[in-house]
Amino acid sequence: MVLLRLLVLLFALVVSDLHSLPWFINVSESQGPGTVLQFFSFNCSSYTPTPTLELLNVQPPTTFFNPPSLARWQGTYVGKLTLSSSARLDALMVNHYKLWLKFTCGNYVTEGPLFVDVQRDLSHIQCAGQFASPAGEMIRVPETVRPGARLYILLLPGLELHGAQVFQLQISVSFGQRQSCQGMVMVKVLPVSSSQVSFFEQAQNITIPENLAPGSEVVQVWARGVNLRYEILSPMPSPFFSIGHADGVVRTTAPLELARTPGTVVSRLQVKAFERHQPWDSAELNLTMNVRLVNLWPPRCLPALLVSQIPETAPVGTVLTTLTCEDPDSVGATLDYKLWFRSSSDPASLCLYDRVLEVNATLDCDTPGSCFQHAASILVLDGGQPQMTTEVPVLVMVTPVNEFSPACASRMFRVREDAAPHTLLGSVVGTDMDYPHDNIEYYTSGGPSTFAVDRLSGEVHLLGPLDYEQQRVYRLTVLLIDHGQDQNPNCHRSGSCTITIEVEDVNDHAPECEPPFQELTIYVPLGRSVEVTKVSCRIPQEPQRLAFSYSIVGGNSQNRFILQGAMLVHSDLVLGPFWPEQRNTYELLICVADAGPSIPHLSTTATIVVHPVFWKASREATSIHRTTVPSMMTPMLVTDTEAFWQPQPWFVVVLTATGALLLLVLGWLLGRLLQGLAHLLQAPSKLAQALLLNTIQGTKGSLEGFMEVPKMEISQAPSSIKSLQHFDGRAQDSRTGRDYLFNTCTGARRWL
Repeated sequence: MVLLRLLVLLFALVVSDLHSLPWFINVSESQGPGTVLQFFSFNCSSYTPTPTLELLNVQPPTTFFNPPSLARWQGTYVGKLTLSSSARLDALMVNHYKLWLKFTCGNYVTEGPLFVDVQRDLSHIQCAGQFASPAGEMIRVPETVRPGARLYILLLPGLELHGAQVFQLQISVSFGQRQSCQGMVMVKVLPVSSSQVSFFEQAQNITIPENLAPGSEVVQVWARGVNLRYEILSPMPSPFFSIGHADGVVRTTAPLELARTPGTVVSRLQVKAFERHQPWDSAELNLTMNVRLVNLWPPRCLPALLVSQIPETAPVGTVLTTLTCEDPDSVGATLDYKLWFRSSSDPASLCLYDRVLEVNATLDCDTPGSCFQHAASILVLDGGQPQMTTEVPVLVMVTPVNEFSPACASRMFRVREDAAPHTLLGSVVGTDMDYPHDNIEYYTSGGPSTFAVDRLSGEVHLLGPLDYEQQRVYRLTVLLIDHGQDQNPNCHRSGSCTITIEVEDVNDHAPECEPPFQELTIYVPLGRSVEVTKVSCRIPQEPQRLAFSYSIVGGNSQNRFILQGAMLVHSDLVLGPFWPEQRNTYELLICVADAGPSIPHLSTTATIVVHPVFWKASREATSIHRTTVPSMMTPMLVTDTEAFWQPQPWFVVVLTATGALLLLVLGWLLGRLLQGLAHLLQAPSKLAQALLLNTIQGTKGSLEGFMEVPKMEISQAPSSIKSLQHFDGRAQDSRTGRDYLFNTCTGARRWL
């Protein structure tokens, strides 16, 4: 027995769930007090207060049911409903009960009905009234009662329905000592028709609504007679109606919902009225119960809530869902459907054809606020009275689709070659028609590392130095990648465009003259102009620059020299004092500047020391002797460019140590170079003085001996000068490293 109850409990845990309400259970009228009607199982968190299960009410009202109990078993709460000690189920009296249960688990509360149908049990006959009570039935008779008079009639439930009563008597006859016999006597009581019991009418038609609760009074029948009792003869048993034995009140015993029990539309009952002590004295009445349809329930739909998700590219006519609805009051009845929008979205986006919800227009989400969510409701209306309506909420989420690729227009930027790092050159403007618009990231696809594109803004920045002479045009491919425009975060589209960057030339190199320092001796006839030398300058880093401007900025105190382009000319057209009074040394400073369109204009200064030798003769001859100093005397052009740089502390320490060591090395080298330079400067000075002296002496002899000689070319020297070209020394040029022979008297050189 214990095992059986355990199996019943396990079965109840599996099949019982409060969420499956309502329940329908059948119980025999023979069940007595303590009978378990139903088990319930509930899930409730252990963190919540103890749950409760309550019996709120019973219809029709009765005390036959105990309050349900609730106990915890293996992590699950099990509820049990039993019959009370006062339970006396009688299907003839009430065969349907409705119990309303309430389960509470913390803040979660749910309620539901339990329908109990009482089934008739013909094998279970119970005595009723005082006869069945422990005190028994008491009858009172006068002392003058005649022998054989009828004292009491026992009517057993169910036997009165057959119209006759049969009694079986077991008789035992004893006579003499220990002598007896036994026998059986069958007594059949036949009904005797009587005209005393009768109904006022033979048939009645009753119309009742289907929403009558079980136990509701339908009609009360009346019959003529004394001490009458009433019962239903047909149908037997009656599933939906019962009649009061004493008052003749016909009541409902079960719900009359036509949708569930369409057979209850018309019910025909045969009611019998009989005298209590003479049941054979009876009369019959035909009752016709017409159940009128009442619109009790709104339409029921599946699904009860419609949530759908579609891409914005869904074509017109795409089916979102098909709604399935029915009217519980009238199965198969026609229902009406209406679409009602809740949000301010375009009502033309969706449409409802009968029960089918479809896309009605293009779902374009590339305009801000155009879609993304459509909130609507489908109203389902039945045809009953009063008309009932069910609202099915509809939420359609339109997901974005990355339809378009980003694009940008080709651009051209110009930048000066002396632009500092991080200079902003311009911006790449990308466009994307998908929403959110222009949600783009920018990247460089290969190309030089001199430029960078900001990932979010598309700004093009300069990262490194530029050199117009090395590269004038850069082409940079910018890659555009969109993001955040599709339901799938990994779905991207890309585009690209080419950026052309032109480097503008900046004059950043000063001219260099070769040689930067010259010392010349010229023979100048009085009253004549003589070309001294041509200043040769160039810019090695920019060989294409050939335009220069020349000007004498120092040393031309008597304005004896002029510049004709790059040519330095000694002008003696205006006769001054006698030539012995003229200066015999001019140290000219010539400024050479680039003359191109680029700014700033940079310049350098060349130094030319000129020793003019004047003579007056009918036949003049000129000669120029050039002396070039070593390159270590070359003037230096220092260009100072200030740039902001903040090194790391460790780098400053390393640089300081390295600089100190370098200064020591440079100091030692400079001392050695100055010693060599002192020796070199002493030798040219002696050579120049000897040359000047010998030249003047030679010139005097030439003026006397060659007054009538025709003019000689400047490149030709007098024979007296040539006779002096005897090389009696050898040295090495400190700049080129080449060896040469020199004349200690004239200073002339011959390269080896």
